[in-house]
Formats: sequence, C-alpha cells, structure tokens
Amino acid sequence: MQTIEIIYQHHDFIIIDKPCGVSVHKDREEIGLTQMLAQQLNVEQVWLVHRLDKITSGLLILALNETAAATLSNLFAQHLIQKTYIALSEFKPKKKQGLIIGDMQKSRRSTWKLMQSHENPAITRFTSVSCEPNLRLFVLYPQTGKTHQLRVAMKSLGSPILGDELYGEKKEEKNDRTYLHAYALDFCYQNQKFRITCSPKCGQFFQRNSVVSAIQNIFKDDE
Repeated sequence: MQTIEIIYQHHDFIIIDKPCGVSVHKDREEIGLTQMLAQQLNVEQVWLVHRLDKITSGLLILALNETAAATLSNLFAQHLIQKTYIALSEFKPKKKQGLIIGDMQKSRRSTWKLMQSHENPAITRFTSVSCEPNLRLFVLYPQTGKTHQLRVAMKSLGSPILGDELYGEKKEEKNDRTYLHAYALDFCYQNQKFRITCSPKCGQFFQRNSVVSAIQNIFKDDE
C-alpha cells in the first residue's frame, strides 16, 4: 500500500502531499485515499474537507474528528483558507499577471469553458514568470472553488497547463504528469495562524533547475 507523506499533523487535522494520479474519492482503486490514510494513521476515520483533482498534486487537509471537519469545511465555504497553486505552461499568456474572471459553463467531453458573463463567476488571481524558452511558471490564487477552475483559467489565457490532456493541445508524446500543484495553504484555526507549503516532488519539468530557482525566488519568504 502506498504511504502518503504527511506534511503537518495537528491533533484535529493532517495536511498531506497528495501525489498526482491519486483520486480523493474511491476511484477504481480497491482502497480510497481516506481509507488509506486512516490505516496509515491507525485511526478509524479521517474526513475529507476539500478536494483536489486526480491530476493535481500537493497540499490537502483532512480532519481527524467530526467537529474539526465541520469547522474546516466552513472555513473553506467562506473562502477563509487561501490556496496557492503553481503550474507550468509551454505557452506565453495573453497577459503576464492579473485577474481571470468569468462564469463557467459545461462544455463537451466533461470539460468546462469560461464565459464573458459575471453572474456567479470563477475568480483567479495570477502572476507568471519565464523559466526558460517555452516554459513559464504560473502562481495561481483562486478566490473561488469551481470545478476545473484553474485548468480553464489557464486555457483562457492561451497557456494551457503542461500535460493537461483535457484542456491542452493533443500531442503524440505524453508528458509524465499534468503540471498543477497545490503549493501553499494559509488559514487561521482556533486563533492560530498557519502557512503550510510544499514543493512539488514529481514531474521532470518541476525538477528543472530553472523552475526550482523560479519557485524559490517567488516564495523566498517561506525559506
């Protein structure tokens, strides 16, 4: 059974580094992520309080009791937990930083698209920096939590996420992963402030020196 790395442990919750390719729901695997973690921690149950796409790696909070689950779920619902993601793209964006705002509408093949309307919009703040020719690092700060929000936002910039087979360009050669990673969580729990960070560990492009340096420069205050 796969061992999941625990980045931070509190008596009410844990924060893990979810590997890419692992579903937060019981997928076709015989054992789901929550069950796997309960066994690893030797507890009866852990509670999922938010989600990451199967293709996304990085920080995921799981509660260790029902009260904490309700409290943390409420913090997420009120957008009081700030999430920071990093992504890579081979394409130069229409703009290098700013806001991506728009309603999201279901499209074909289980995809979503960004609309011009702003009735119940997905909102993402972002910055980006060039790492090397045809490789750019994006730092994404979602202000809302819509399905595929960041993947659709990146596509709308003309910079689909590297390795994203659903929203990117079809290639003969597959990438080793979709390059989207949940890098940081900032929140307040029981009057204590938390900032938890976790650099990506899998993916050959995330390990490139130019990308590692760019991540370190942007987040140098975390060191």
